[in-house]
Amino acid sequence: MDNAITPRGPKPRRRLSRANIMLYGTLIVVAMYYALPLYVMVVTSLKGMPEIRLGNVFSPPVEITFQPWVKAWSEACTGINCDGLSRGFWNSVQILIPSVFLSIVIASINGYALANWRFKGADVFFTILILGAFIPYQVMLYPIVIILREMGLYGSLWGLVLVHTVFGMPILTLLFRNYFTAIPEELFKAARVDGAGFWGIYFRIMLPMSLPIFVVAMILQVTGIWNDFLFGVIYTRPEIYPMTVQLNNIVNSVQGVKEYNVNMAATLLTGLVPLIIYFASGKLFVRGIAAGAVKG
Repeated sequence: MDNAITPRGPKPRRRLSRANIMLYGTLIVVAMYYALPLYVMVVTSLKGMPEIRLGNVFSPPVEITFQPWVKAWSEACTGINCDGLSRGFWNSVQILIPSVFLSIVIASINGYALANWRFKGADVFFTILILGAFIPYQVMLYPIVIILREMGLYGSLWGLVLVHTVFGMPILTLLFRNYFTAIPEELFKAARVDGAGFWGIYFRIMLPMSLPIFVVAMILQVTGIWNDFLFGVIYTRPEIYPMTVQLNNIVNSVQGVKEYNVNMAATLLTGLVPLIIYFASGKLFVRGIAAGAVKG
């Protein structure tokens, strides 16, 4: 028995230890705190106004109705138009797709160049980009109005696309630069020895290895652009308002009876796109943040 192997390593911890109970209890309380408003929104959107007037916001609907969702999508009045959120949804889609595509493509090339190609003035360029990430948007609102007016883009969807692309550049460039810096430099040097150039290395080596950080950039841009209200109300006109501006017009309407069920349904409809994208790619988002966003 002298040769018996004794177990080594730390003693296994009990699953229901006091520390675990405290940890999971805290997480459950925090989750309930953030889930409660969502629950109220969902149950209110499925009730009729007579039931809402009874005053119990936490009770489930006695009789489920989807009419508030239908009205929020296609019948609610947003100013002089009574076509609901549908028009604003398609305006937001037309703004979102080119803005996300252009900002991510340009930022990924910037980050790749800053990480692997030490061109003259790279540090100055990177410093300017980082400073741009911390300039308050409100400071630049009026100068951008003048610039878009001179370019003939003020009040158009493409003007708003340009604004979102430019304002997304600093933080996305930082993310891509940090991610590409973490990729082993030997791969880059080997490709250079084999005769690959700037674009060859970018498309054949960097892009195939960068799916997580592209997902991070996409989620950040989709969330920021889709939820934007300030730029949408300033740089567009009523006919092409994005969905968030239309939502504001529905919720803050002072005409007629305040329909809380329609307001809640409209709010949920507006938030569905970023929620779906996040839940569909959440694991890659965490991987990309861990791999690139915390490295200098």
